[in-house]
This record gives sequence, C-alpha cells and structure tokens, in this order.
Amino acid sequence: MLNFTFHNPTAIVFGQGSIAQLSERVPVNARILVLYGGSSAEKNGTLNEVRTALQGRNIHEFGGIEPNPTYETLMRAVDLVRSNDLDFLLAVGGGSVIDGTKFVAAAVHYQGEPWGILESHGAVVQSAMPFGSVLTLPATGSEMNSGAVITRRATKAKLSFLSDHVFPRFSILDPTKTNTLPERQLANGVVDAFTHVMEQYMTYPAGGLIQDRFSESLLQTLIDIGPRVLDPQPDEEARDNLTWVATLALNGLISAGVPEDWSTHMIGHEITALHDIDHARTLAMVLPANLKVRREAKRAKLLQYAARVWQLHEGTDEMRIDAAIARTEAFFESLGVPTRFSAYGLDATAIDPIVHQLEAHGMTALGERSDVTLAVSRQILEAAL
Repeated sequence: MLNFTFHNPTAIVFGQGSIAQLSERVPVNARILVLYGGSSAEKNGTLNEVRTALQGRNIHEFGGIEPNPTYETLMRAVDLVRSNDLDFLLAVGGGSVIDGTKFVAAAVHYQGEPWGILESHGAVVQSAMPFGSVLTLPATGSEMNSGAVITRRATKAKLSFLSDHVFPRFSILDPTKTNTLPERQLANGVVDAFTHVMEQYMTYPAGGLIQDRFSESLLQTLIDIGPRVLDPQPDEEARDNLTWVATLALNGLISAGVPEDWSTHMIGHEITALHDIDHARTLAMVLPANLKVRREAKRAKLLQYAARVWQLHEGTDEMRIDAAIARTEAFFESLGVPTRFSAYGLDATAIDPIVHQLEAHGMTALGERSDVTLAVSRQILEAAL
C-alpha cells in the first residue's frame, strides 16, 4: 500500500517571453541579489531581459558561479548579501546556479559554519531567504525541487543537501533560452534528466503503478526528442518538451511513495569532484555499469523497463535485460556522451581514490536497499572501465 505526502510550493511560469513576468513575481520592495554563472547569461541577452523586467528595483549582481558550484565562491555571495542587507535572491542560469543560490539562501540565516549544512545533508537548516529562478539550461530539475549539490574546492568534497526551506518561490522556464546552448550542454541535459528518472524508477516493484507509467513516459519522451534537441536548427517542440521533462524528472512526483536508488549519482559526484568531468557524463558512465552489476536486485524492474520503454519482448529474460542495458548505453553514445572511463582518459588506477572518497563521505550503504557497499561500488566502477 502506498503512503506519501507530496509538497511542492514552486510556481512554474513556462513559455517564450515569460521573463517579463518577473516584475509580478518579485516583491516590489525587495532588495535583490541576482546570481549567475559565466558570461553566457550576459551574451545571450538573458541578464538584460532580467534587468529590464526589474527596472527601477534595488538590484545587486553576483556572477562567476561555477558549473560545479563551489563553497568558496558561494560564501562570497553570502558575505555580499549580509553586508548589503539583501532580502531576495534570483538565480539566472542552469542547475548549478540554482543549486548555489539554494545554498546561499540557507547559509545567510545559518549561525554556524555553513559547511555544516552539507555535512548534515540539510538537517540543520531551519530557515532560508526567499528566492526565485530563471532557468537557462534544462537538466537538473533544481528549478522545482529542494535539493542542491555543492563542492568544496579545498577538500574536493562534493556533497548534497535537501531542505523544504529552499524550494524556489517561482521558476521561469523559457525554452527559447536553449537555442544558444552548445550541443554538449544539451546532450548533458538529456542524460541528466534520463538518469534522474531511472534513479527513482529502476528499483523494485512497490505498487506505484502511476509513478511507473509516468516515469516510463518521461523516459520514452527523452528517447524520442534526444536526437532532435541536438539538431543545429532548433526544434521548438523538442526544446519545449526537454525543458518540461527535465523539471518533471526531479520535482518529487515520480518518487512519491516509492523507493529511490541514487547510488549512480553518489558515485558520479565523486568522479566529478576528483576529475572535473561533467556531472551528466559521470552518470552516463556509472548508470549502465550499475545496472549490469546489480541486475539480480533490479531484475523485475529491468524486465519491465525492457518491455515498456524499449519494446523488447523476444528472447529469454537474460537476453532482454542485456538488450535493455545495451540500448541505454547506445542512447547515451548516440548523443555524443561516452559511457566508458577510457573515453575520459581514466583507467583502473582511478578506482581506489573514488572508493576512498565514498568511504570518507559515508557513502557505504547506497541504493534502494542500502546494499551498495564499497565493494559493490568498486564492482560498478570496474564495470565502467
């Protein structure tokens, strides 16, 4: 029997030209800090649209948030907020900028060493600043959830936190913002969203029939639109749907009341922290290997995935499982996202440091049954070579 409570207070404003609605969403008297990443938000005109929509407001800006947002950079934003008595944050960018903004929102109110927010995985967060987001890169779903991942450069620690206090008040999703993105980032977005769905779906049957069918429809949509998203001539329908799928993949709906895995992400985080490989590309390496190593524990769902997502109905159970995993790898590779360590210049010598980091961060009992030990993580990494 399913038991769950679903809570998501984020308002979504979707469509071309929707940035103009910022003036209605941000409180009139707010003292605002706009946070963004590199120069792309300036070059593609998004920041100018934001400034126009908020013309006449009390605005400060903070740029330079990295693709893997660092604690060191974000603490400078925290200092800026405190020194100028700012009271509203606006993230303009992809998931990294939104993740970083969530940390800033929580850290400004936190009385202790803010890294404690990450070490406690959000348990110590009692309040946070209000904030909204303008999404420019669909991938992580951070625009409609309460999670974030932050890296501490000094220790190469990459940790996540969750808190109901850091849901965005609103998120503006204008799919035309994808038109200036390079193919690599678009491909990463498809892989990231796909893996988010798989981490919530590919566990074991738990009676969540709606959640299963919803997840399968999201996966099928990504398979359909993935190649179209990469077309040099922007496919408006594909871009619209990628933007919405990436949001739905991690806003809590498909995980409501059912088990979740997340071992692929935890292992992937350590690879990114040590080798600075794009987050989505670490997922593309780890997910197929994870399915291979844990095929017995995931057998029922793998067979369901094979039949419903890839329409594989012929042959033995083993053949269909093999084919479903192979199709997953082939899909990632078709997007130009390699699925092997060797493609990134890594070999078996990379495994020990990754396992050591997993142990150091307490990632010793991962997965939906907490049975992904360090030994199993090592097997997964070996299968990804």
